[in-house]
Amino acid sequence: MHKPQDALQGLKVLELGQLIAGPFAGKTLADFGADVIKIEPVEGGDPLRKWRLLREGTSVWWEVQSRNKRSVALDLRSAQGQAAVRALAAEADVLIENFKPGTMEQWGLGWEALHALNPKLVMLRISGFGQSGPYAGKPGFGVLGEAMGGLRHLTAEPGRVPVRVGVSIGDTLAALHGVIGVLLALRHREVGGGEGQMIDVALYESVFNVMESLLPEYDAFGAVRGPAGSALPGIAPSNAYPCAGGAYVLVGGNGDGIFRRLMRAIGRADLETDPALAQNDGRVRRVAEIDAAIAAWTSARTIEDVIAALEAAAVPVGRIYTVADIAADPQYLARGMVVQTADIDGRPLKVPGIVPKLGSTPGRLHHPAPRLGQDNDAVLGGGGWPARAANDEAPDDKTAGPG
Repeated sequence: MHKPQDALQGLKVLELGQLIAGPFAGKTLADFGADVIKIEPVEGGDPLRKWRLLREGTSVWWEVQSRNKRSVALDLRSAQGQAAVRALAAEADVLIENFKPGTMEQWGLGWEALHALNPKLVMLRISGFGQSGPYAGKPGFGVLGEAMGGLRHLTAEPGRVPVRVGVSIGDTLAALHGVIGVLLALRHREVGGGEGQMIDVALYESVFNVMESLLPEYDAFGAVRGPAGSALPGIAPSNAYPCAGGAYVLVGGNGDGIFRRLMRAIGRADLETDPALAQNDGRVRRVAEIDAAIAAWTSARTIEDVIAALEAAAVPVGRIYTVADIAADPQYLARGMVVQTADIDGRPLKVPGIVPKLGSTPGRLHHPAPRLGQDNDAVLGGGGWPARAANDEAPDDKTAGPG
């Protein structure tokens, strides 16, 4: 049987980051075949190994964030550790770091030094506020980037304290922007003269980049968008509506044709045919009336009945998923998004599948997350960047298939 080729096969990546943003970028590259050597502190390793729920002393989050990587334990504050990084960087294609700006320079591992050592190196630097500007030297975590980027202000019920998104979305957005930057820089290196470049990703900018029309609305109209709970301001109707039994259902009826079908389904022909509601701007002016009509209909029915009726009417509708819903959902399972694998000690574990889905070079699980420093001898013992073990190229189908 023909083995699928990895999209990033042969790409050598050195990951010096910790916790979330840098390692998520490294994970994404590793999922598509890049050979990622993760440098960890000798004492304890990446702190993520001890974050959230632990199984026999190790975080199960670690099993996701560090799959397909190799682990080398080094003291980057020591001359020996810095020399080892330089030796690896001399042959690497990409180096990822997410330390406070200036830290790498203190270790003699800044951009100028590494670029002189390896002009082809692409260096991804992720930080709270970027490598320049008046805030560059401040410590920055994802929560601060989410707030400064404009997201936290919007995630609340009107008049109540803004809440955080339940995951580290600022770090992840920064990581994904970093991966885009790496791929752009590698493409430029391929066609633009063979040199690498430095990629400067700030968490707050990554969040701000997905804030849609926030800035032009302020500039053109002086409008400061505020929190709107479960609604989508300026687009109607799109909200969460109560159902009998206490559940909430999400309904997206904001397309013009969809709105008419929705009103027909809930028995509101008067709103369906009202010319003032034919387009979004008219519906926004009467959104409270429309939401009340939908809520009156949904609250008299179970969520199952609401979903069945609106799906029959071709109206976008859905429930709010918990992870238990995700783990059992046929769509997730059909697309390989719940993967049955095993950790390095053979304990079974379900982990998220790989996205995006590539037709010819899909991502794969090559091997589980490593023990701390398990690859020190293989990586540091010989001259030059070591080849991965042969079993990295052919994962066991029993531990890499959809669950």
